Amino acid sequence: MSQQQVEAAADGPAAESSDPADPAQRSPREIRLVMVGLVVAMLLAMLDNLIVGTAMPTIVGDLGGAEHLSWVVTAYTLATAASTPIWGKLGDMYGRKGTFVISIAIFLAGSALSGLSSTMGQLIAFRAIQGLGAGGLMVGVMSIMGALVAPRDRGKYQGMFAAVMALATIGGPLVGGFITDHLSWHWTFYINLPLGILALAFIVVTLKLPTTRSTARIDYAGAVLLTVGITSLVLITTWGGQEYDWTSKQILGLGALAVATLLGFGYVEQRVEEPMLPLDLFKNRNFALVSVIGFIVGFAMFGAVTFLPLYQQTVQGASATNSGLLLMPMMFGMLVISLVVGQAVTKTGKYRIYPIIGTAVMAGGSLLLSTLSTDTSRFTSACYMVVLGAGMGFLMQITMLVSQNSVELKDMGVASSTATLFRTIGGSFGVALFGAIFNNQVTSTMKDRLGTAGGSQGTNLSQMGPDALRKLPAAIQDAYHHAVSNGMHTVFLWGAVISLIAVAAAVFLHEVPLRGAGTQKPEPSLEAI
Repeated sequence: MSQQQVEAAADGPAAESSDPADPAQRSPREIRLVMVGLVVAMLLAMLDNLIVGTAMPTIVGDLGGAEHLSWVVTAYTLATAASTPIWGKLGDMYGRKGTFVISIAIFLAGSALSGLSSTMGQLIAFRAIQGLGAGGLMVGVMSIMGALVAPRDRGKYQGMFAAVMALATIGGPLVGGFITDHLSWHWTFYINLPLGILALAFIVVTLKLPTTRSTARIDYAGAVLLTVGITSLVLITTWGGQEYDWTSKQILGLGALAVATLLGFGYVEQRVEEPMLPLDLFKNRNFALVSVIGFIVGFAMFGAVTFLPLYQQTVQGASATNSGLLLMPMMFGMLVISLVVGQAVTKTGKYRIYPIIGTAVMAGGSLLLSTLSTDTSRFTSACYMVVLGAGMGFLMQITMLVSQNSVELKDMGVASSTATLFRTIGGSFGVALFGAIFNNQVTSTMKDRLGTAGGSQGTNLSQMGPDALRKLPAAIQDAYHHAVSNGMHTVFLWGAVISLIAVAAAVFLHEVPLRGAGTQKPEPSLEAI
């Protein structure tokens, strides 16, 4: 059992309620003020990689070290993924407000240092610091929202977060391109500072949560084992098929390390007083099932975000300058459905039907996208993207809602970080697996159309920009367009098949009453699967 003790006094001025963490005691005005800070913090977490990605060619040209380019992204991703569950647990043990403020401060320090970098090595190191803070941003946003707003009422605010996701995906590359062209690449990092200070101001001034202290010792062994395990998994998906062959000793060694450390983590977690990730949570049917669904949502979403712009730019001839706009149809479907579902959940208190519909629609959208060919119109592909986005709109916030509703308030941070982690790892595996499938299909098609020389040329072509591709001979362009279309067909066909696992998981969800809306339900007990 947890050793946490909640003091009577809240951070800042005393609250009228005896329990300032009780969502029922929060006025709509208080919640809206805090939400401003949470939304800005979420925007920080989502914008960063999208803005920086646009500036990377300029950064490499200035700092050199092109051979280490991938590590600018990998260092950030590794630190984010590895620290996510640790931030969640620290928030549960020592207070969500304090840990959230610290994570924002670390993120801003990493941003400032990254902007000041004069070598590629410095940039990689400072990006790792930035990623360490980023791991606490999303977890902090979701766990604080879970503490402030009862699950039944959370749909009122669900659309705000869906809108931020759409804004970041579309606006990130545009902002990054503008900054790079008109200012300097340093400002792709400095832009985080005013946004982060704004988020800090709102959180410090408006957020009142109880001060939480724990007499339990931090689970250092569990933290180390989980960090090594997650790092190994992310490196496998990052390096596999790119830096090293899938059957190389490096990838196989990382796989063995991941298995060993995660098994060791499971052993330790069953024996410590305050586990980093209480495995008993997975005995709750809904918590375990939405973790699976979240993994597959990340799998499908990151796969789509990675490969759809490639198809639109190479086959359909869309401009790469406004690459974020290419995903607007998918984001539009996600935003609209998320708004509708949020309001419906708040009104009815029912949610089980939405994951079922969402996973089925997601599978259908993937199946439609698998029909893309060299002569598919932009309008048709946009309609297919709306369907896929709609499926995700049913799921993005509902999976977090069910995760948080399945645990006690003391485990809100762990629930939020686990849901975020499964989605992140799912995205990493999705990009890696789909990338391997796509590259194999491109190579095979190029070989069929142009012979052995064409097969070896496929990988090189995939690294060229649309403008360079248009300068190639017509026969090579035509072969590559068919190769990309065939690759898209295979990727999304597999995406549809994998989405069926999420459909099956959604069917077995139970309709556990949502806490809030004037009826105080007892905390759900752990139900064995």
